Amino acid sequence: MGSPSGPPFDPDDPDRARRDRDTEPIPRIRPDGGPSSRPGPSDGPSFSDDAGYGDGPYASEQPAGRAWVRDPEATYQPPQISEDELAGLRVDASGMPLGPRRVLPLEDEPSSLVARYLFPTERYRGEWKRHWIHLTTPILVGIAATFVLGYLSGFLAGQDVGALTTIAVLLWFAVMGWVAWKVADWWYDRFILTNKRVMVVTGIITRKVAMMPLARVTDMKYEQTPTGRALNYGTFVLESAGQEQALREIKNLPNPNELYLRVVEEMYEPQAVEARLGKEADEAKADDGA
Repeated sequence: MGSPSGPPFDPDDPDRARRDRDTEPIPRIRPDGGPSSRPGPSDGPSFSDDAGYGDGPYASEQPAGRAWVRDPEATYQPPQISEDELAGLRVDASGMPLGPRRVLPLEDEPSSLVARYLFPTERYRGEWKRHWIHLTTPILVGIAATFVLGYLSGFLAGQDVGALTTIAVLLWFAVMGWVAWKVADWWYDRFILTNKRVMVVTGIITRKVAMMPLARVTDMKYEQTPTGRALNYGTFVLESAGQEQALREIKNLPNPNELYLRVVEEMYEPQAVEARLGKEADEAKADDGA
C-alpha cells in the first residue's frame, strides 16, 4: 500500500489548523434556502428567516427562495411640495404663471433716440440708461475743482494778481464743461433689448451702435461687487462662440437681476413674453373700455 499524498503528519506544524479549515467540505444549499446533508460546492449564501434590514427603508422586504423582493408601497415616499412652490408652477389658460411677477413690466414704446435704430419687424423690449454710479468720477472731479479753484481764486484776488485769478476761473469753467459733457454722454447712452438682439448706443457727436443677435449669445453673466449689490448695479458680460465681440462687457447697468431675467426669458421663452404682452394689452383695453 502506497503512502498517502501530501506531507507527513506533524503535530507541531503551525499551519495544520489553517490547512484543515481550508479543506473542510462546504455544505450545499438547497433551492428553498435550507442546508443539504450532502457536502459539495456551495450554490450561494443562505439567509435566515429573521434576516432583514432593521427599521430602514428595506424593513418590509421578505425572502422569496434565494431572492429578496422589495415592497414598493413601503419604500416609496411621495415628494413634499409646499403651496408656495406649487404657486410658482401653476399657469392660467394662456400659459401665464399665476405666481408673482419676477420681471419688471415691459415698456410700450421706444424713445425717439432709440426708435431710429430699430427695423420695422423688430419688437422693442426695453431700454436702460447706465446706473448713476457711472457719473461718480466726473461728479467728484467737479466738486474737488469747485473747492480748490474757488479757494485759489479768493487767495489770488487778495494778492492783486488779476491775470492768475482769471486763469483760475477759466480753468474751473473748463472742468465744469467736461463734467457737463460726461453727464450728457451718460444721458444719451442706452442699453437696448429687442426680440432679435441687444444693442448699446453711445456718443453725442460721434454715435456708436454695437449689437449682438440673441441667437448668437452662447453665454451671459453679470457681476456685482459689494458696492454694486448695495446700490443695485452690475456689469454684464456677453460671449458669442468664444470670439471677441464689439458688444461684450457692459458696465454699470441698473437692476442687473431683473435685466438678466428679461434677457434670458427673451432668449429661451419668447412665447411667454408674447403671451404676457398680449395679456397686458387686453387688460389695458378693458380698463379703457370701463
